[in-house]
Amino acid sequence: MSARPFGRPPLVRSVAIGVGATAIMDVSSEVRRRATGVAPLDYRLVGRWIGHLRHRRLYHQDIAAARPIVHEREIGWAAHYTIGTAFAAALVLARPNWHAEPTFAPALATGLLSTAAPWLLMQPAFGMGVAASRTADPTTARLRSLCTHATYGIGLYLAAATAARLRRL
Repeated sequence: MSARPFGRPPLVRSVAIGVGATAIMDVSSEVRRRATGVAPLDYRLVGRWIGHLRHRRLYHQDIAAARPIVHEREIGWAAHYTIGTAFAAALVLARPNWHAEPTFAPALATGLLSTAAPWLLMQPAFGMGVAASRTADPTTARLRSLCTHATYGIGLYLAAATAARLRRL
């Protein structure tokens, strides 16, 4: 039986890295909101969307106008961090030793690739069209998504580098 690198199973590493990266993305979004006045996604709407899935309602004309559900904010935030952890797990599983000696490029690539989730799933499901095509300013919405997910990629690198450094202490 061989020793696992980093001493933890992939799920534990993925959770630590995913939660850290998602938190970095959220802090960055809050800084951007305070500096520019542009609010990030309201995760209450993610919870609302998830709540409506039980009624087989995948797409909405306008998710903000949909009937609110109980605990939608909590459901949305839990989903947000679960999704962040899932993308981290994909990176950790695809590159099994990356977590021990993280490099920037795979983390950033994962963050940028994760932009496919809002563009191809969330925005259409919320009534905003593919890649925010039905919004007032699709280009700006797309750039915000790219910026937010690039920040998540930077967060993946920073969280993994911090975890690796702590492991060596």
